[in-house]
Amino acid sequence: MKHLLNLLAAIALLVWGTQLVRTGVLRVFGANLRQFISRGVSNRLKAVLSGVGVTAIVQSSTATALIVSSFVGQGMISLTAALAVMLGADVGTSVMAVVFSLDLSWLSPLFIFVGVVMFISRQDSTVGRVGRVFIGLGLMLLALRLITESTTVLTQSPTMLTLLEALTSDITMEVLTGAIISIISYSSLATVLLVATLAASGGIPVDVALGLVIGANLGSGLLAVLTTLKANVQTRQVPLGNLMFKMVGVVLMIPLVTPWHQHMRGIAPDVGTLVVMFHLAFNTVVALVCILLTGKVAWLVEKILPVQVASPSTSRPHHLDASALSTPSLAISCAAREALHQADVVESMLMGLQKVWMTDDQKLAEHLRKLDDEVDDLYSAIKYYMTKISRAELDETEGRRWTDIISFTINMEQVGDLIERILQDVEDKKIKKGRQFSQAGLEEINLLHAHLVSNLRLAMSVFLNGNVRDAQKLLEEKARFRDLELAYSATHLDRLSDNTVQSIETSSLHIDLISDLKRINSLLCSVAYPILESAGALAHSRLREPSVTR
Repeated sequence: MKHLLNLLAAIALLVWGTQLVRTGVLRVFGANLRQFISRGVSNRLKAVLSGVGVTAIVQSSTATALIVSSFVGQGMISLTAALAVMLGADVGTSVMAVVFSLDLSWLSPLFIFVGVVMFISRQDSTVGRVGRVFIGLGLMLLALRLITESTTVLTQSPTMLTLLEALTSDITMEVLTGAIISIISYSSLATVLLVATLAASGGIPVDVALGLVIGANLGSGLLAVLTTLKANVQTRQVPLGNLMFKMVGVVLMIPLVTPWHQHMRGIAPDVGTLVVMFHLAFNTVVALVCILLTGKVAWLVEKILPVQVASPSTSRPHHLDASALSTPSLAISCAAREALHQADVVESMLMGLQKVWMTDDQKLAEHLRKLDDEVDDLYSAIKYYMTKISRAELDETEGRRWTDIISFTINMEQVGDLIERILQDVEDKKIKKGRQFSQAGLEEINLLHAHLVSNLRLAMSVFLNGNVRDAQKLLEEKARFRDLELAYSATHLDRLSDNTVQSIETSSLHIDLISDLKRINSLLCSVAYPILESAGALAHSRLREPSVTR
């Protein structure tokens, strides 16, 4: 029993080490990996190579699948290109299995020592996150050695030998067992390394190990499908297509188990190498066979999971991909895109607002007020999604972006509330009472509205791109809008002095309206402050100058 517990503990340590490496790499290089993938999909060959490179670093084809799936869900790359990336990702994880099968146990104490020192000394920095990666690598190498030692003892037990012999009866059982282990461990890499180590120490027959490897590959495809079950359709398409590739590989490689064993045992230096090379052969064959089929598989996947075009004004979040939460930088990007979706709904409200006071369309006013509920729902969804992103896992830049997104969504929610209030005032004080603005007053309000729409679009651009020059322009627009508001308030008072009937009847609404428009503009222009402050360009603004000594 003691030796069995030692084996289970070593297996758990292997899985944990794999998790540490994957999460550590994603936290340190997540944004760079995303850029690398997005730039490497111009053709199928480059897409495959980018998949190999990214997965060799992340050491998880499942993690790569989630990243690529999110790209497809956001419309950044095509489904065909994403499937090509996944073919390379599976080859990449196979290459890493070959590397870890080498006798690198002597590196384990070095990696753990260096990793712990880096992590403790600079825990919340990039150095600390790199330290986590070193710790994970060291634990993986240590776990592989412990598995070998524990297996050597267990193979001498008659009971264990009887249990292992049960696996040799059916290749289907071997494949199923390998798939289940891969899903439970959340890593096909850890499963293949475990199987190779067990086979090398005599714990399981070689032909059984090869069957388990086939199952581990199938399990990694199933794992990605299960992980993205609750995601949007575009995100679920990539794992489904990759699973189809895995099934093709299962069909191709099962008949090759016996020939591989017979021909490679005289070539491979040891049994462990024979097993991991079979894993590499599995994914290489799948990549070579399926690279020309990515377009057809993409077509089939789109037939099985057709994309439903949603109304642009729907309150359902479009970009909050739950599977991206494991990659903080990717999750931040998803939240930013959803914030822009929220701003699009606000823009629809703002554009319709002018039509309401121009045409007295009460039905349109009611519709626009309902859009505010959608703005509120999107704000709640974004806020809840953002709380799932651990700020401790974000670097300084991502932490600032987290704060910017929250501030932007709060501002958009408040803008929506202000527009709703304006609509209600227009209904109560103008439409229901049959009153009209004076011609001069209407022109002034329309001019303010045009500035407001322009500033909203500029604010969205500043939020998206963080351009300092645009941020400065947005802050200048705040001062210009304030000057217009003061000037139009004065001209309105002049019309009252001239006893203009229309101006007198709509005076309360007119003053409240331009005041509320100014408040909306201030909320929009506040997007510029974080950009200018981080760039050191805010100190010269009169809005932030130190007060004069009295």
